[in-house]
Amino acid sequence: MRHILVVDDDAMVCMAIEIYLQRHNFRVTIADGGEAGLRALENEQFDLMIIDIFMPHMRGFESIRIFHERAPTVPLIAMSGYAFANLNSPAPDFLRMALELGASRCLRKPFTPAALQVAINECLSEHRDAVSSVRLG
Repeated sequence: MRHILVVDDDAMVCMAIEIYLQRHNFRVTIADGGEAGLRALENEQFDLMIIDIFMPHMRGFESIRIFHERAPTVPLIAMSGYAFANLNSPAPDFLRMALELGASRCLRKPFTPAALQVAINECLSEHRDAVSSVRLG
């Protein structure tokens, strides 16, 4: 059973993701923020991480960078619900920046269960292929 770490300070987001993942035969560990997520990462092995970009006590992209540094071989899906009040202002592309910092995929909140499943499947498939090529090479 694949083990997924979900890190988000929004309890409702965590609960929705957890229920969906458990129904699809994943083992899930929920962390209610970056610090709790890092503790979980020290104590358990994960097949995938789903990390919110903006959380209290972590400065912006610090969470993505740190989680990727601590577990560089574990695929990471970054998610963000950040929106600008003024849609006409030039907004930084936070999800693109997360990819540059090590995320494998990005999801903009709110996302559909189907979008989550696609991101998970792609990450796990790519990781499995990478591990296989290392073993064969």
